[in-house]
Amino acid sequence: MIVKNEEAVIKRCLDSVKGMVDEIVIVDTGSTDQTIEIARAYGASIHHYTWNHHFGDARNYALQHSTGDWNLVLDADEYIANDCTKAIRELMERGNCIGRVKRIDKFKDKEGVAYAQCYISRLFPAGVRYEGRIHEQVVSDLPRVRLGVEVGHDGYYEASRSDRNIPLLQMEIDAQQNNPYYHYQIAKEYNGIENFEQAHFHLKKAYNGLTKKEMYYSNTVVDYLYAMISSKQLDEGLAVIQSEAARLHDFPDFHFVSGQYYLELILSDTAKYVHLLPRIEQSYLKCLELGETDRYDSVIGTGSFSALHNLGVYHEVTGNTQQAVAYYREAASYGYAPSERRIAALTNM
Repeated sequence: MIVKNEEAVIKRCLDSVKGMVDEIVIVDTGSTDQTIEIARAYGASIHHYTWNHHFGDARNYALQHSTGDWNLVLDADEYIANDCTKAIRELMERGNCIGRVKRIDKFKDKEGVAYAQCYISRLFPAGVRYEGRIHEQVVSDLPRVRLGVEVGHDGYYEASRSDRNIPLLQMEIDAQQNNPYYHYQIAKEYNGIENFEQAHFHLKKAYNGLTKKEMYYSNTVVDYLYAMISSKQLDEGLAVIQSEAARLHDFPDFHFVSGQYYLELILSDTAKYVHLLPRIEQSYLKCLELGETDRYDSVIGTGSFSALHNLGVYHEVTGNTQQAVAYYREAASYGYAPSERRIAALTNM
């Protein structure tokens, strides 16, 4: 782990792994709180690193101090959320591969608390290293294997690190102007601070630079469509949806954002686009047909309660209150609070 001023969360992280690791290597980049003392209480080896605005270098410095044959990399605002000792052991016994853990990210959206899942390379043999100033990536030709490890992450919930991240990402873009990965990542930062114009600008750059073989390809497409909606720059969306529909046919998030895009397009010029109205319902029904997915990095709910809720909204605004309530009730069965509120509003009219 590399850390700085993580006293509020590091205990939770170390508690989650202390029974399954042989050593804990902590590289501190300048803590002024109790982070080091807490880590030392867990028997961690503490190493100090002069921060040089390069996460890949700091990761590699930490890996240099590991004595193990395998390394599990975590951040202090993460924690192991399931019983996974057996899964880790089996992967290490298999050897010659890199384990990708499922991380569940907690964040805020317009409806309140939301969660997304992504798969990231975090368990690998000694000798594997990172590259990249920020959003650093594991460099290896070893095959990536999904590992039965779930990692909770809430470091970006009610917190923004854009002041730190945007300048670092811009440095990478200045050095690699056509690298779609860094345009994709900086767009996420701009979206987080609601600078939708810049988010759209960089996602357009990212999308146009894709080979479509990238692991983040599908999410770039989805985020690009969301950026069109947020920035009110809707002109290219129909062409993007048409172009990507075959490749992303099994991705609920793609159909979910398509439904939202159709709505925004119709509202922007009803006379011109009203013929697309049925596509809104079709998009959300497709989400439900697909269900939640582990094939992609996905926002939880796009294949279930969020799609049900949006179908409820669709039927409510088109005058079919009975069908709307039925969808809201189904969404509410997942504990989805926005649907519970709509049921209360419609049944108390």
